[in-house]
Amino acid sequence: MLRAVLSDVHANLEALEVVLADVADSGAEELLCLGDFVGYGASPNECIERLRPLLAAAVVGNHDLAASGRIRVGGFSNHAAVAARWTGTVLSPENRAWLESLPLVERRAGALLVHAAPAEPAAWQYVLSTGDARLEFDAFDEPLCLIGHSHYPGAFRLPLAGGEVAYSRAEEVRLEPGFRFLVNAPSVGQPRDGDSRAGYLLWDDAGGWLRHVRLAYDFGETRQRILQAGLPRFLGERLERGE
Repeated sequence: MLRAVLSDVHANLEALEVVLADVADSGAEELLCLGDFVGYGASPNECIERLRPLLAAAVVGNHDLAASGRIRVGGFSNHAAVAARWTGTVLSPENRAWLESLPLVERRAGALLVHAAPAEPAAWQYVLSTGDARLEFDAFDEPLCLIGHSHYPGAFRLPLAGGEVAYSRAEEVRLEPGFRFLVNAPSVGQPRDGDSRAGYLLWDDAGGWLRHVRLAYDFGETRQRILQAGLPRFLGERLERGE
């Protein structure tokens, strides 16, 4: 089955609409989300309401729980904390309750889905290096784990027989027999890899491949929404730089 995997939407409606249009054209039969529906951006309710009816499965992100008041924002940057508090004031009761109901971990088609890192999903750790990934591989048994959180797409690969973890930022990942994979999905709404385009994953479990998809969108409109909401200017300006 062909699946679309979204992550880190961050209340960016313009990016989300472009991604969903591409997903519809792709022929994907199932839509999954790795969390952080909200935070940073100015369209939290709109993004949740657009995505919620389409999802087959989703996990919760740290910004989702911060906005709903379930975790503290003490560890957030100042801009992120301001956005989380603002989001908490505008979330509808229904959307807040839905975010709170999402699990930390989900399993789909033999893969593990988690927002941050599988070893301690509620610790919100980043997986940024092969050393980080090697520790995380010990925390799950599935052949594939899909994560978000860092906004930095890439794939880690570990031989079943043991050995060194390899890392790749190639557009397509072949899920070769004899290996396990930990794959970080692109961010829909706030890329940080120097590429301002929105992103998502296409995953064909039968064909044994994953593809990172990147799409241009009107971040100028998103920036204007952020300013109109009274959120920090930096949250809009960073979108153009992909950081």
